[in-house]
Amino acid sequence: MFFVASKIFWLVASPVILLLIVAFAAALTSAVRPSAATRAIALGAILLLMALAMTPIGLLIIAPLEDRFPEPPGDMPPPDGIIVLGGAIRGVESAARGQAVFSEGERVVEAAILAKRYPTARVIFTGGTGSLLTADPPTEAQAAQKLLVELGVDPARITLETASRNTDENARFTAELIRPQPKQRWLLVTSAWHMPRSMGLFEKAGFNVMAFPAAFRTLGEGRGVHWETDPARNLETFEIATHEWIGLVAYWATGRIDRLFPGPERAPSAGTTAEAR
Repeated sequence: MFFVASKIFWLVASPVILLLIVAFAAALTSAVRPSAATRAIALGAILLLMALAMTPIGLLIIAPLEDRFPEPPGDMPPPDGIIVLGGAIRGVESAARGQAVFSEGERVVEAAILAKRYPTARVIFTGGTGSLLTADPPTEAQAAQKLLVELGVDPARITLETASRNTDENARFTAELIRPQPKQRWLLVTSAWHMPRSMGLFEKAGFNVMAFPAAFRTLGEGRGVHWETDPARNLETFEIATHEWIGLVAYWATGRIDRLFPGPERAPSAGTTAEAR
């Protein structure tokens, strides 16, 4: 129910879609019954869309999400496993084309690199499909497994979780599948902007987990904000950042995560166990 409600909510609450609807409705109303107020509303919505498309507003609000968790040190002890979150590959397109079609594909590439760095670690990919409309679409996990193997990961090391539809289910279903133990340590690989909510969920599911952020959009703390010249990219970044901040509030309000903005100050270290938390 939460999954369906969240999908429906975002269809109408997406800020870009809302601004387009407001601009169109105000322009239509102004054409039928002209007034200064409706013209001002239409113009304001259009100007705001232009500002979002042509300035780094999205980068400014996504930066705190991306900078929340640093990459773990290269000399850390080998983890027991590497968990890769779905959202990296477009499953339907990948199945149709016979090759991986990326969404945030850096997640899978980084996981393959980590698998080579830590040759004894299991590799868990968690991701089914987030589609509300397509009946029995190909799961993202199937495409991810194919890509991981092509990148040199031994198929015997790979475990797939194919039923999850969102990050909450990623954490819960993966915990049910692999039954993490307190002394085990897991690396969690996902897009940097997605890491705070993901860490909160996996910690709550019982994992002793360390963050390995990937697919960055910003330069990093203290390096300023670069001016992105692609309007579509700017709108996409703003949309992702807004969605993620709303997601943090919703997950915290519904008890799915324990902190509004999970951070490394309470993330487990090498010697921390789930019992200590």
